[in-house]
Amino acid sequence: MNSFVQHFKESYNELVNKVTWPTWPNLISSTRVVIVASILITLVIFIMDTISLQITGFIYDL
Repeated sequence: MNSFVQHFKESYNELVNKVTWPTWPNLISSTRVVIVASILITLVIFIMDTISLQITGFIYDL
């Protein structure tokens, strides 16, 4: 039980004193990058899905 409490004390100390948290502008910038990348990846997957649907539809119609 003592090691369990010690673990949480050390974890708290690390979060408070050793972790470097991002600034608000840095966080907003990173969030924008993630949103744009997610939209681009979604569009690429949508286009690939549409093309593969057309190809399989063409093959099944033969």
